[in-house]
Amino acid sequence: MNYPETLAWLYAQLPMYQRVGAAGFKKGLGNTLALAEALGHPEAKFRSVHVAGTNGKGSSSHMLAAVLQSAGYKVGLYTSPHLREFTERIRVNGQELAPDYLVQWVARHQELFATVQPSFFEMCVALAFDYFAAEQVDVAVVEVGLGGRLDSTNIITPLVSLITNISYDHQAMLGNTLPEIAGEKAGIIKPGRPVVVSQAQPEVAAVFETKARQEGSPLHFADARYEARPMAVATDEAARAGTQLLDVYRDGQLYLPKLELSLLGDYQRLNLPGVLAALDELRGQGFTLPESAVRQGLRHVSRLTGLRGRWSILGHHPFVVADTGHNEAGLRLVLAQLARVPHRHLHLVIGTVNDKDVAKMLALLPPQATYYFCQADIPRALPAEELAALAAAAGLRGQVYGPVAAAVAAARAAAGPDDAVFIGGSTFVVAEVAELYEQPG
Repeated sequence: MNYPETLAWLYAQLPMYQRVGAAGFKKGLGNTLALAEALGHPEAKFRSVHVAGTNGKGSSSHMLAAVLQSAGYKVGLYTSPHLREFTERIRVNGQELAPDYLVQWVARHQELFATVQPSFFEMCVALAFDYFAAEQVDVAVVEVGLGGRLDSTNIITPLVSLITNISYDHQAMLGNTLPEIAGEKAGIIKPGRPVVVSQAQPEVAAVFETKARQEGSPLHFADARYEARPMAVATDEAARAGTQLLDVYRDGQLYLPKLELSLLGDYQRLNLPGVLAALDELRGQGFTLPESAVRQGLRHVSRLTGLRGRWSILGHHPFVVADTGHNEAGLRLVLAQLARVPHRHLHLVIGTVNDKDVAKMLALLPPQATYYFCQADIPRALPAEELAALAAAAGLRGQVYGPVAAAVAAARAAAGPDDAVFIGGSTFVVAEVAELYEQPG
């Protein structure tokens, strides 16, 4: 099989959660452990950092990888889902997995798949770990796919675990309360291994304290030590350059003045303390991570790691931005930032998937905006007509455009030079915005 045929075979043989939803999610680590054993336990052949959370885990993973790369380490990075191409999920020093490697790996292990019958995600994790071991990475940053406790990535024993923001998402599989969801995320805490929590959220802090105590794991709430404040000066200049300028404080004292962070979005200030605290833990375990590497890595996150889709500015006059924030907490942060962007009128290109709480999402959206309802090209996508009907019931008005490209084109055509266009509601909507792939990394 060639590369397209291999992907088609994988999608046909192995359920993929991102495409089909809950049917592609298998609770338990049995299949992943069976694959790992057959492959000679590659997860034990490299050092790792494990990152979980509802919002911010992808950005935090990329920031960690960028700093480690800038310090001269060979870094594996596993994230999901991909935006456009499967190979985006698995990178070494920013370079995506070679399609030929995937083709050969799948051909070599088809008999194993037939025996174990793994989910798509279980197969991806086994592939990533086998690849990182073969590449002899110095360290791998591994993002949890869903939850934590029963996530396929949870067979690693990391140097440090990082847990970002906890909010409502995937309740059908993770629980209906924040403490229940936090309990699933806390499942990545390993005996005796330090854990960093980015934000001390009152609703869930006790969950992490209890789990860390049970496991004998040192626990650090990063925002108790670190604070990132936006600089009042030169922020417009930084934005034009594709960075935001921050003054970072540690224990109340200025620590990193005028830090350039290439990931835009106010919400990155909530992720940065966790990243810095995790780097502290790695320093304590022998990693050499000077300030110069921190600054270089954070200044060039996207170029070093290939990250796209987080407050990605695609144009000016009109201002056009895309963001993958898709649950209630993530959308609140994105919409708050969008409200601060000067604009005459707001145009929203919106699509979602059929297993989200759409009513909660729609309740957050501004009624004065013009909407362009679309549908990503995946089975889980909520039909644009249904989304438009639900939106109309919530007092939101717009037109149905079906394909994402058609909705984006209509919004850009309708927007005046002083307007703003936002594209989002789902990772899969943002994934179909071709302009993202024309932006300099």
